[in-house]
Amino acid sequence: METPTAVEIDKNKTGDGPPAAARRRRRNGEESGARFFLPKPGSTLKTPELGREFAKEGDALVEAFKKDQHFYVVTAWRAESQQTDGAPVIVKQPVNDPEKD
Repeated sequence: METPTAVEIDKNKTGDGPPAAARRRRRNGEESGARFFLPKPGSTLKTPELGREFAKEGDALVEAFKKDQHFYVVTAWRAESQQTDGAPVIVKQPVNDPEKD
């Protein structure tokens, strides 16, 4: 029995709702509440340190490309308890920046 390829798996999807990536992104392509950073000089993936911040993902992407380095996308979440069919479930909720509201 062969393992299905990504294309075959994609063809078998039901199409219920938008793909996960589309649900996470806003109309302008930016992730909701996300912040974008280049690493500090001397920082590594093992011990990341945030350096220069960018307002848009595209700006961070271009600068990271120019400098041949990676960039970080940071989001903040809060864990909350909800009842689902009488059972407690822990879910994540985005943390809103009061300065932007």
